[in-house]
Amino acid sequence: MASAILGQSEVFISVKKQLGLLPEHRLYTLCTSAMSTVSMSIIGAYMVMLEPRYVVTALILNLFGGFIMASLINPYQVNPQEDLLDVSEGEKQSFFEVLSEYILDGFKVAVIVGAMLIGFIALIAMANAIFAALFGISFQDILGYLFSPLAFLIGVPWHEAVQAGSLMATKIVSNEFVAMLNFSQGDFNFSERTVAIISVFMVSFANFSSIGIIVGAIKALDSKQGNTAARFGLKLLYGSTLVSFLNATVVGLLF
Repeated sequence: MASAILGQSEVFISVKKQLGLLPEHRLYTLCTSAMSTVSMSIIGAYMVMLEPRYVVTALILNLFGGFIMASLINPYQVNPQEDLLDVSEGEKQSFFEVLSEYILDGFKVAVIVGAMLIGFIALIAMANAIFAALFGISFQDILGYLFSPLAFLIGVPWHEAVQAGSLMATKIVSNEFVAMLNFSQGDFNFSERTVAIISVFMVSFANFSSIGIIVGAIKALDSKQGNTAARFGLKLLYGSTLVSFLNATVVGLLF
């Protein structure tokens, strides 16, 4: 719930005292919930590009879908002895000490996340340029064709599947803002059902650049846990993307 309110990088600051004590399976669940949701601070921007009712629907489905998918991909049982986190409070701090500490933590997270985001987007741009030079088609367009059967399976009509698959691929390869801008500004003659499915699919942080954001945020607070998150980065993207597919499928079935 905290990740849906604070955001995928800020949520780790809120649990920084416990972050170093989390075992790998619990860290994965926390990261999946962060990547599967979106921050309340930016849903207004989403509602400008997408219909508000679909944004709200996605927000609700994301909360449940994240835990469902994390439980399926990363199941574990916790005995009562392991279900306790012994958090050492340490020396009492004044209000201004706590304030300055969290401001510095936020600054470190912002700098590292920014660097990670630039690096991941640059890699994707390089892949697009290489594929365009060699094959005359961008990496994202190729992914659009690969995603078209998946778009069809979640309820998109076949004659709209390639365009829908391209938007889905853009969202995963770059980020949701780029995909939403393409969707809102593009000349897509989608049916209302396809609009609902694609809109719900796009409302999450499940993309390659989010791996860098999450790893960078954790590494800024705990280097060891940051390395742990980096090891399951692709598994994290896989799980959170499945959440988006699950939510879109639910909308496709009920629309």
